Amino acid sequence: MSSTPHSVFKTEKGNTTLEVYTAQEMPARAKRPSHVQPSRPKPDPQLHCVGPDTLVAMRAVVIPRFGGPEVLQVRDVPKPIPSADEVLVKVEAAGMNFADVLTVSGGYPGLPSPPIIAGREFAGQVDGTGERVMGYAQSSAFGEFIAASRRLLWPVPRQWTAEQAAAFPVNYFTAYLAYWKASLTDRPRGAPARVLIHAVAGGVGTAAVEIGKLLGIEMYGTSSSEEKLARVRQLGLDHGINYKQRDYEEAISELTGGDGVDVVFEMLGGKHLSKSIRCLRELGRIISYGAVTGEQAQLDPRLLYQRATSVHGLWLTQLCHNRDLMSSAWQPLGRWAIEGKLSPVVGHTLPLAEVGKAYRLLLGGKNFGKVVLQIASPS
Repeated sequence: MSSTPHSVFKTEKGNTTLEVYTAQEMPARAKRPSHVQPSRPKPDPQLHCVGPDTLVAMRAVVIPRFGGPEVLQVRDVPKPIPSADEVLVKVEAAGMNFADVLTVSGGYPGLPSPPIIAGREFAGQVDGTGERVMGYAQSSAFGEFIAASRRLLWPVPRQWTAEQAAAFPVNYFTAYLAYWKASLTDRPRGAPARVLIHAVAGGVGTAAVEIGKLLGIEMYGTSSSEEKLARVRQLGLDHGINYKQRDYEEAISELTGGDGVDVVFEMLGGKHLSKSIRCLRELGRIISYGAVTGEQAQLDPRLLYQRATSVHGLWLTQLCHNRDLMSSAWQPLGRWAIEGKLSPVVGHTLPLAEVGKAYRLLLGGKNFGKVVLQIASPS
């Protein structure tokens, strides 16, 4: 496929022909927002010029229009050009998240108009230096190269593969910040706090179990099969609940003698917000960071009054712009990773050409741990 962009007109500057894009027509990597807002951004009237010498092609997963996994295309796009606060990274592996599923359907907040280069986290080597890094972005991770923000790159522990590194940023920062929001990262010694982790066998769930074990948390987790629960128990899960066989609200009441848990990590949405609140003990907290059911959360505020409980939102898309917060989260995460106390769980690794299959694994809830795309081999 030709790497020539789909610009609508050209302009001449001296003896050089320049391709001129409107912001809506520019490949997504070039219009990556510096700060994503919950509402759809207005088109930027600025024009972007790319000389013919910069139109080096690379392979990437493109969302040409919103829809299901069937709309995804692996095709040639222009290789990105990093700005002053970015570096060019040759991507070796990229992590899949439910946010990617919502992006392809058009359901993720703050999306630009298609075409969009998909993907939010990656691992690879800094072009020119070979430094191994892992990173987070708002788009463009599912390509052979990415122009990555310097402040959202972290060194890869020596013992990790590229696939493990690609499974780290979204899962572990989200899980750690959930514990932070729940005031459990520096909790005084005493009786262990109780935390219910929904979708405990998924990417964020397995990360939360590893971190919770280090923090001394008593962990309860829901999943769809005994096989998945058995595997998460090996990571440190204390109490597994198969929600297909048992109502988790009833199970929590029974397991805690009617007392409830201190915190619920809630990312299901719909009726599950209210059900999770009923799982809380007095002064308990819900940390809400998603709605994978696709249903709007249902909440009658009066439900919070009985035990003086509360609901807290967590969105890495916004929090990643808080430099101090991200730095403070990386300090323990980086130390634990180097010490071998964290080991990202990669359940499925697929080649770039099978990106549609990777999306369907997440849609069907068939994954254990992280689904990772192999982009390229290390040079």
